[in-house]
Amino acid sequence: MTLSTLEKLENKTATIGVIGLGYVGLPIVKAYTKLGMKVIGFDVSQNRIEELKLGKSPIRAVSNETLEEIITNKLFLPTQDFSNIAECTALIICVPTPLDKYSQPDLSYVENSTKTIAKFIKKGQIISLESTTYPGTTEEIVLPILEATGLSAGKDYFLVYSPERENPGEGGHSVETIPKVVSGYTEHCLKAGIQLYKLIVEKVVTASSTKVAEMVKLLENIYRAVNISMVNEMKMIADQMGIDIHEVIDAASTKPFGFTPFYPSPGIGGHCIPVDPFYLTYKAKEFGIHTRFIELAGEINYKVQRFVVNKTISALNNVTKSLNRSKVLIVGIAYKKNVEDMRESPSIHIAQMLAERGAIVDYYDPLILELKPYWSKAMFNIDHKASIKSLENIKDYDIVILHTDHDGIDYNYILENSQLLVDTRGKYRDVPVMYKEKLTYA
Repeated sequence: MTLSTLEKLENKTATIGVIGLGYVGLPIVKAYTKLGMKVIGFDVSQNRIEELKLGKSPIRAVSNETLEEIITNKLFLPTQDFSNIAECTALIICVPTPLDKYSQPDLSYVENSTKTIAKFIKKGQIISLESTTYPGTTEEIVLPILEATGLSAGKDYFLVYSPERENPGEGGHSVETIPKVVSGYTEHCLKAGIQLYKLIVEKVVTASSTKVAEMVKLLENIYRAVNISMVNEMKMIADQMGIDIHEVIDAASTKPFGFTPFYPSPGIGGHCIPVDPFYLTYKAKEFGIHTRFIELAGEINYKVQRFVVNKTISALNNVTKSLNRSKVLIVGIAYKKNVEDMRESPSIHIAQMLAERGAIVDYYDPLILELKPYWSKAMFNIDHKASIKSLENIKDYDIVILHTDHDGIDYNYILENSQLLVDTRGKYRDVPVMYKEKLTYA
């Protein structure tokens, strides 16, 4: 590693580049600027760049006030001008890794970001990929693009893989407090990665290769996907047996070893848990391995969405109403509580299934006031859909589905004023007997 790179990191005069300014990228921006370091943020979305320049943060983890402060103090420059890459000591890639329509990995964002870096790369730079992907991506996709410039990893520049571990909407954890797994293509690359991240995190955990670090992230997310799937299947079984699954989980949680509680839901959502397992499924096929367990988990978590719809239909049938032409209100459409994100949210499929069966579906979500045209078309087959402004007229709906239990919603008001209520989160486990007749647990 060149002395100038070491010195810039040690004395905090390095300029950090962050590519992708969303749930992963912006907290990293915040962490480095807290040290007084300059950060250049890159994003292909003109709307995102313009909003950031105006001090409007798209995520709760970085407040508008913090954003305004670091921009005013010239610590943070959001830009679409990728030629600024040449000014950066280190570049951290935080772009999406979605699935295509065939559930195959779409690495176009990673590839395009790397190709852009290759146009402006200079000796001594550290390039770190944080996007979740399958084992081998850093060596098989990123490395060849950068090596085509004639520069050599570990000698001229330093290639690092360090998987993001953001947990949107959950308090108590931050970039600084979550242990950071860091790997490098060579020993010198690993040293560069450690130097880069130890500035902002309390603990660096090293991995022996980029493949190991890539697999670490997949294991973490597949662990969650499989266990959420398992408890959702248990919920559906318990429902048929007349057993309260939440009571079962509470009792099982008293065991001091061998059990970690997971809680039922209307399915899995977000940019990681429903997507990442299929990256390993894709890669495993190269080795002749069929990942049956992972694929089964995905199937169960779609099955539980149908379970919610069927419970909604049954609740209406019990009061001699049909789903067709019934007014349905979904409370919360984000994929999890306290986030403004609805990527892969179970609400998408639940709303689709309800609308296809003739229901008139509205939603209320204080964090997602308006749907982008894509989601509006997918869920409601119309070009625009907005959240109802308040729950004042909740009595007008034939049935209410509690999908996402954001903080700050008046759940007592919902309970008291809804005609029928489907609870997918166990929010209404302990309510007065007088409300039990209107409640359905899903």
